[in-house]
Amino acid sequence: MRTDNRKVKNTVISIYFILIVSAILLATVFKYLNVFTNSSFIIFISVFALIIIFHSIAGYFEYDSDGAKVSVINKGLILTEYVNYRERKIEFTRSQLVGFKVRNYIIYKSLVLMIKHQDGQKSKERFNITLVSRKKLKYVKQSLNKTIRQNRKRKVG
Repeated sequence: MRTDNRKVKNTVISIYFILIVSAILLATVFKYLNVFTNSSFIIFISVFALIIIFHSIAGYFEYDSDGAKVSVINKGLILTEYVNYRERKIEFTRSQLVGFKVRNYIIYKSLVLMIKHQDGQKSKERFNITLVSRKKLKYVKQSLNKTIRQNRKRKVG
């Protein structure tokens, strides 16, 4: 199964634009009207903090379980064609998957994959799935559950 969240890119770009324009507009209007002169810096920092939080949340997610290997990719949505600064990619065989968890925080969701390496050590790999739709996340969970069930059957059998 192959899925991603590339359709959310236009929405993310629109939100970035709105946040940046509102920060500039608020700073200009407050300075011109002499409203909140003492706290205009605090308001500007607040909007800047919102931009930083949104930037950490906004990410591209791709899951591909077709074939013998499972591939999971996370990267940024903005400027990824030019500067690939936030890419996180893992590729492993189906038999290496031990388990997974979906962590749902207030404004952030993550997928944690537990993978067993050839030397017997286990590692946890985290991926940002905040902007993945419920339907697609359901399909990813079904695929991972199916892989884990198959791995358990191989161990027992």
